[in-house]
Amino acid sequence: MKSFGIIGFGRFGQLAAKHLRDHFAVTVTDRADIAEPAAALGVRTGTLEQAAASDVVMLAVPVQAMAATVAAIAPLLRPGALVLDVASVKMLPARWMREMLPEGVDIVATHPLFGPQSARGGLAGLPLVVCQVRGEAHHKVAEFGRGLGLAVSITTAEEHDREMAYVQALTHLIGRTLVNIRIPDEELKTHSYQHLLELCGLIRDDTEELFFAIQNLNPFAEEITRQFIAEANGLLARSLKAGNASSAG
Repeated sequence: MKSFGIIGFGRFGQLAAKHLRDHFAVTVTDRADIAEPAAALGVRTGTLEQAAASDVVMLAVPVQAMAATVAAIAPLLRPGALVLDVASVKMLPARWMREMLPEGVDIVATHPLFGPQSARGGLAGLPLVVCQVRGEAHHKVAEFGRGLGLAVSITTAEEHDREMAYVQALTHLIGRTLVNIRIPDEELKTHSYQHLLELCGLIRDDTEELFFAIQNLNPFAEEITRQFIAEANGLLARSLKAGNASSAG
């Protein structure tokens, strides 16, 4: 059985371990004390050196810690290893891994478009994005993902980030705003309002660190969010003007 190291054992690292433990000998590591959740999942804890010496190494750390983590594991990797990340943005992590990891290592950038909340009913049909960075291992990663029931798409890091500017940056801006103003679950509600409540439920437990990464580390996100804010302000201004005109008439 191949070894699989997971560096970063937060919410997604734990979800990954749950679904990978039947296929690999999993070793997990984190700066925090992870003995209890690791024991609950039946996976081994280890040092950074032990996790990085695995056949497959997954970087499940926040994007803000990615560059430092890539630099730290670079001298620890075995030749022929596969390194992949699960960050919500792809261009920056792909560049860091390509520039800092040794030539004898295959690299695949991935983005599971789900988290523990979305996957509570299982992985079937959930989307996984796979991007080639170095080598041909992205085909094997895609095949393995499909074997888990995931809906796998292979694309480039740039195209991923362009699409995520709408799919994630805009969605999380709206959802996080609604969470912060605590929109209530009203008895009188439309289907549209119910969808907004469901959006809040999906992202309520996401960290601000994830939100900031989606907004700030995707090079295409700022333009889309600025367009949204400008259009919202423009609509409100036109509505106010129309209301004043009606009152004056």
